[in-house]
Amino acid sequence: MMSRKSRGPVATILIYALLLGAGLAFLAPFVWMVSTSLKPLNETMSLPPRWMPSVFQWRNYPDAIHAMGYFWRYVGNTLFVCVMTVIGTVASSSLAAYGFSRIDWKGRDKLFLVLLSTMMIPFPVIMVPIFGLFKELGWIGTFRPLWVPAFFAGAFNVFLLRQFFLSLPRDISDAARMDGCNEFQIFLRIILPLCKPALLVVALFQFMFSWNDFLAPLIFLTEQKDFTLALGLQSFQSQQGGTAWHQLMAASTLVVLPVLILFFFTQRAFMEGISSTGMKN
Repeated sequence: MMSRKSRGPVATILIYALLLGAGLAFLAPFVWMVSTSLKPLNETMSLPPRWMPSVFQWRNYPDAIHAMGYFWRYVGNTLFVCVMTVIGTVASSSLAAYGFSRIDWKGRDKLFLVLLSTMMIPFPVIMVPIFGLFKELGWIGTFRPLWVPAFFAGAFNVFLLRQFFLSLPRDISDAARMDGCNEFQIFLRIILPLCKPALLVVALFQFMFSWNDFLAPLIFLTEQKDFTLALGLQSFQSQQGGTAWHQLMAASTLVVLPVLILFFFTQRAFMEGISSTGMKN
């Protein structure tokens, strides 16, 4: 790969132009959503399209909240599911990753390959059996199918944390054992504090997935008051005789905004966790 010094000015300008174009392409749908959320209804489908509203309709936001009815209930439901799945994912995945990386036992690597192979199974393949299982347990119509599986570690998160755990020197674990620590104490007091960036990445991934998840709530939730925000948006769109695009975009903006704010305040730790390959001296 060419270094920055070896590239000519034309190549540098071209690279930055391509990056800028790609960034604008990804940003355009978000800008259109926010712009539409501030338009009067008659301007949402006008031709030619207008990027800026003639008059900023800030009342679209409280109108959208009022029209959804259970909006704040949806927010509470979504936060509950997100918090529970984050707790379950971080706890179970870190424990499983520790076992696959820091403890030697027969068949460990082979079983880890089996675990990784489960990533190849798409959710629709197991959707019906899982629904049947939860129906037998009497969990359909409750939040349990949305957060209980998070306490049974997922392959991707285990893989991510295992790679980080493997980069830590074994000397620190050996020293802790000589001081009388058992494996759980080593995991809790030594390994986890060193892996905060990686744990934060896993937590953020899971939070964003649960916040945006639509399919699982659609399958397992039955009462409208129990809907999450993603399912509530779809319900709001379908319950209107004609889609009120200005209110729908306002509600969509409110749903997207918390995730953007969360990433904005945690992006430095997030990037550190992504790029980490081991302990820094």
